[in-house]
Amino acid sequence: MSTEQSMASSDQIRNKRIAEILLRVILIISLLYIFLVGVSVLGGSIKFLGGGFAKGLLNVTSNPLLALFSGMFATVLFQSSSVTTSIIVGLVASSALPMGGAIPMVMGANLGTSVTNTLVSLGYLKNQKHFRDAFAAATVHDIFNILTVIVLLPIELMTGFLEKNANQIASVLFGSSSSISYNSPIKAAIKPVSKGIETIVVKDLGITGSIGGVILALIAGALIVMALGFIVKTMKAVVESNKGQIIENLLAKNGYFAILFGTLLTISVQSSSITTSLLVPMAGAGVLSLSSILPVTIGANIGTTATALLAALTGNVAGLAIALVHFLFNSMGLIIWYVHPSLRQVPIFLCNKLADLTLKNRLHGVLYILGTFFIIPFALTVVL
Repeated sequence: MSTEQSMASSDQIRNKRIAEILLRVILIISLLYIFLVGVSVLGGSIKFLGGGFAKGLLNVTSNPLLALFSGMFATVLFQSSSVTTSIIVGLVASSALPMGGAIPMVMGANLGTSVTNTLVSLGYLKNQKHFRDAFAAATVHDIFNILTVIVLLPIELMTGFLEKNANQIASVLFGSSSSISYNSPIKAAIKPVSKGIETIVVKDLGITGSIGGVILALIAGALIVMALGFIVKTMKAVVESNKGQIIENLLAKNGYFAILFGTLLTISVQSSSITTSLLVPMAGAGVLSLSSILPVTIGANIGTTATALLAALTGNVAGLAIALVHFLFNSMGLIIWYVHPSLRQVPIFLCNKLADLTLKNRLHGVLYILGTFFIIPFALTVVL
């Protein structure tokens, strides 16, 4: 092959890569737009559901444990805390869900999202050599979130710490209701489409009242789930194809760098479950230790709050405030369980103990998953 042919071939490869990157960027932007339209439609659907719907939500969220498990159940079903928290943002922004009741729901969403990577670890059940490490790595996400809820939920119920700080920050960032409102260009771009969907359902099809509200809510939910689902699929292949290089170049750095990496990766793929699930086979292969996995998991928790914050751009101060609660909750988890070296060992110790028990009897692992994410929440929900 001549030099000119070689150069031409290199130019073609480079141009192809540039085109692929541009197409991927356009696709992601388009999916984010659809996602935000869904959030906006959801908020608009509430006014058609009437006062009874809002009252029902208030009754559900009047019990903080019930609200916690409601958020957890929703996330287990959606397999995405981003979807759950985005829906919560829309409900709070439309005043259908009270701020105080929504906070335990957000905490529950954090708990629910951690089931995915734990299920991934069950793929190693027949491999005793790798199962123990894979299961320990998978439960880092679970244990960290459980510990954070155990500490922060009682504090929040007694003091309102997260709600007060989130409201103050939201007022500064968004402006209080008495100030001149900020005309968001994002909100302006989304409004014509969301209003168009509402017009089609209510005016063109003549479906009003509660039925119209339910249909709009279903449309909104479908748009949110579809958009986030395609974003995840679009980014997942990129992350998985480069994960070996990512580990070598990034995860060998210090813990705080690993937190930043986990945050950025999760913002990219719009799913903390993907970030943490990718770590499980690496731990099973002995590539990563729990000490390396913990900071990436913390970063994943912080990164997943970006979706709710993005959704809040289409809402108001209340919507932004609950999105900030999600961010503050995970940031406080970082401060409590990572900053001090001794406390950093607590989740790691518990994960190792649980993995040792499961290694002795695989049934312990299965019972842990069923009990933590399904049986106990369901039983308490029925009782409460």
